[in-house]
Amino acid sequence: MAVRRSAQWYGGDDRNSYIHRAWMRRGLPADAFDGRPHIAIANTASDLTPCNMHLDEVARSVADGIHRAGGVALNLPVVSLGETQVRPTAMLWRNMAAMAIEEMLRANPIDGVVLLGGCDKTIPALLMAAASVDLPAVVVPGGPMLTGTFRGVPLGCGTDVWKLSEEVRAGTLAEAEFQRSESSMIRSKGHCNTMGTASTMGLLAEVLGMTLPGVAGTPAPDSRLLEAAHATGVLAVDLVERDLRPSAVMTRASFLNAVVALAALGGSTNAVVHLLAIAGRLGVELTQDDFDRTGAGVPLLVDLQPAGRFLMDDLYRAGGLHAVLAEVRDLLDPAALCVTGDPFVDHLADARVYDREVIRPREDPLQLEAGIAVLYGNLAPGGALVKPAAASPALLQHRGPAVVFDSVEDLKARLDDPSLEVTADSVLVLRGCGPKGYPGMPEVSNMPLPAKLLADGVRDMVRICDGRMSGTAYGTVVLHVAPEAAAGGPLAKVRTGDMIVLDLERRRLDVDVPAAEWEAREPSPEATRAYASPRRGWEKLYVETVGQANTGADCDFLLGSSGDQVSRESH
Repeated sequence: MAVRRSAQWYGGDDRNSYIHRAWMRRGLPADAFDGRPHIAIANTASDLTPCNMHLDEVARSVADGIHRAGGVALNLPVVSLGETQVRPTAMLWRNMAAMAIEEMLRANPIDGVVLLGGCDKTIPALLMAAASVDLPAVVVPGGPMLTGTFRGVPLGCGTDVWKLSEEVRAGTLAEAEFQRSESSMIRSKGHCNTMGTASTMGLLAEVLGMTLPGVAGTPAPDSRLLEAAHATGVLAVDLVERDLRPSAVMTRASFLNAVVALAALGGSTNAVVHLLAIAGRLGVELTQDDFDRTGAGVPLLVDLQPAGRFLMDDLYRAGGLHAVLAEVRDLLDPAALCVTGDPFVDHLADARVYDREVIRPREDPLQLEAGIAVLYGNLAPGGALVKPAAASPALLQHRGPAVVFDSVEDLKARLDDPSLEVTADSVLVLRGCGPKGYPGMPEVSNMPLPAKLLADGVRDMVRICDGRMSGTAYGTVVLHVAPEAAAGGPLAKVRTGDMIVLDLERRRLDVDVPAAEWEAREPSPEATRAYASPRRGWEKLYVETVGQANTGADCDFLLGSSGDQVSRESH
């Protein structure tokens, strides 16, 4: 048997080995140090990350599985990011969480790790960390909540927040009724029940090969999640025995499979920035254009909010992820592995669809071509994204005058002003919301519509922003514009009244201003004053080192990996 990594701490009879063992002898027997695998459970449970609050219970099942397989289970609380709670945006700390988790995995005497995440940024951060330290690792996604109802109608958390709040602003829903729906929105433990970022990244973690096959999408309150967690603990010990590492599992083939899955599921645009960041830690060649080249022609098969009608527990009962991917199996690369050591596609053989309303047949999809589209033009020389599955088809070919907002605060101050010159044909432009400008790239691109247009029945407009939007959001939103305004991007030069041209078919996003005039324009001074200018701490480090959305918005000093070796002793 190969010498365990943990034996570098515990093996031997010198003073340092004594210290390492003695301080762990708080219930651990002597044979805990006889060479058996030590498995960390990287646990993002936190009362302030409500979607992950149940992960302590999941961790106990994982630990039981590790013990059953002869390993030593070690709970390792790690940085947790609650998408709904932290300000100014959870994305500001995704890279910090990944860095902290990576350093703790490397610094501690462990041989492998089980990664517990749920809320939007937690699974990406865990996978980025695991990729950079490259110890044997496996994910347990925390799972979606059960569907709540209000006035007899199912509620999609996130999506129906946006819808109901707009109806209040339009005057078609009473404020008191809106407040009543609040207690119905979140029915159980678990993350959002729509195909938002949390659901998307949990499912894509499995497509990347990093979960026990069949676990992703299991609702958080379902007892089968705990059964899978126990089995994952057993698997983690086996991963160490086989020395199967993330770098051998998450290959280019795995990422391209994830791109296909993203389109078939109607997943979140946020998956683009997260998959690019994870690939960047592994040194896997993956670009923004791969999402268009590989995913654009993939049909949307899942009728789930925000693109469709149903919710995550419906997807699970209808057959789940495997049933969806079995429909597009010919588009998947059979070379991609999963943590069992088998090709991922081998686990699709027995998949069945139990509800053809939720999971559509390939010959009768919800949309024929649903992948995320990448646009270029003089407004987005580094690219921008649009999600056709969540957009209004009639607006994907559009020309209209810009109505420009220099910051989120400017948007909130002027959007509902009756004197705002705006029509349904206008294009709302919001800048200063990219990684550097905000800082952290918040989920604000799905701007509310002007109240006077809502009152006229308008429910969608073309919107353009250098920030992100929630995976639960919908609408004709062009986002992730790169370079962002704060990084010298052309969005900083747009003025109200400029004609904006969106052409999905040609993959173009342009401003129709004479070239000489455009070249001579200076960036908006109001926007420049609103950009973030932190003086110290993580925000300062982040703003000075973060990349753009089209490369994953990781920090330049965190790209790549450092492996798992720590050469120096602590005493």
